[in-house]
Amino acid sequence: MDAQRLRDFLATKPEQCHVLVVGDIMLDKYYYGDVTRISGEAPVPITRVNSSSEKLGGSANIAYSLAVLGCRVSIAGFVGRDSHCESLVERFKNYGIDTDGLIYTERPTTTKVRIMSGNQQMFRLDFEDDRPIALQDMARYEQYIGEKLSESLDCVIISDHANGACTDASCSWIIEKCHNHGVPVVVDMSAATWVNYRKADYVVANLKRINKELLQPAENEDGAVEKACHYLMRKFHVKNVIATRSQQGLSLVRTDETVHIPTEAQELFDVLGATDAVTAVFGLAVAGGLPPALGAYLANLAASRVVTRLGTYAVTREELADLLIS
Repeated sequence: MDAQRLRDFLATKPEQCHVLVVGDIMLDKYYYGDVTRISGEAPVPITRVNSSSEKLGGSANIAYSLAVLGCRVSIAGFVGRDSHCESLVERFKNYGIDTDGLIYTERPTTTKVRIMSGNQQMFRLDFEDDRPIALQDMARYEQYIGEKLSESLDCVIISDHANGACTDASCSWIIEKCHNHGVPVVVDMSAATWVNYRKADYVVANLKRINKELLQPAENEDGAVEKACHYLMRKFHVKNVIATRSQQGLSLVRTDETVHIPTEAQELFDVLGATDAVTAVFGLAVAGGLPPALGAYLANLAASRVVTRLGTYAVTREELADLLIS
């Protein structure tokens, strides 16, 4: 691992990179409180709310992570005309994220509301619409992406959370258009639909998503994970796979190279957002021309910091540089 090369990359390269993030945009809302008693109306705990917060989720969290790293970021996806969208747009503008690709629809903005007591999630409410995206809205989405590809993009990241933006047809179209323009594609796979990602340059998936496509689930062991990734690469014509493996770190599996990178985390606190962090940092590495093995190492460092935080978290360049020294 070339720590000095990675430090030089972090110091100078992110501002030169332009990444387009497409897919399922989400808002994460948290209510924090204390469970004081069981309700007399139903056998459920009562949580007295003390505070609340809002964070970016899905593709929005990846865009945010890239922006924090200093990258020029554009985002495309579907939102509703509601207060949740207003919260998203305000944050995008604060972080300097280009919002011209937001497609306003009659659907609600996908929002996950979590009720927390201490570090324990008590309940979750999902505001979403699982109906297919209207054809005219999908057409506007693809039109924007096509126009953006005529600019100097360095990478496109697809973030799939099964909320409608990442259908087989839309993903195939995006990947083909990107390759026609010489732009690499990194997929954050949070939905078990591997067929959508045919010919993608890199697919980032956790072991659970990998095992959903296997008759015999792979153990979280280097050889088994490598074999499973090669099988998926052949079956779905995916060029490379990055398998995130929780306490075992991650594996970069390519046709002619496999790199297993152990975790750097001292304490596993919350895995929410870890795959987003891996995707964002690795996408930046691809955009900046880093060798894949170095990009995977940097992405693993980012994940090691994210899992020690509650909820989604964006790692800064300074944090990554410090981790390279420690």
